[in-house]
Amino acid sequence: MDIHEAVRLRIFALCDANNITVNKLSTLSGITQSTLNNIVSGRNHSTTISTIKKICDGLEINLIDFFNDDIFKNLEQEIK
Repeated sequence: MDIHEAVRLRIFALCDANNITVNKLSTLSGITQSTLNNIVSGRNHSTTISTIKKICDGLEINLIDFFNDDIFKNLEQEIK
């Protein structure tokens, strides 16, 4: 699994844990629906840390909470 897929799956898991939709998360985060939909659909392969920070702010968690998940362990090496 690569980082893009891990971020996508983590967003879905956090939405599920908070009982909200991706569209609700976009409202809470101040991120456009299209941007967040592009991330979770896999069309966006360059999600910035500032976008992830906005997602965290919307969920009232910090970046450590976002990345502190087994999904981010053993990711594929990005440099090839």
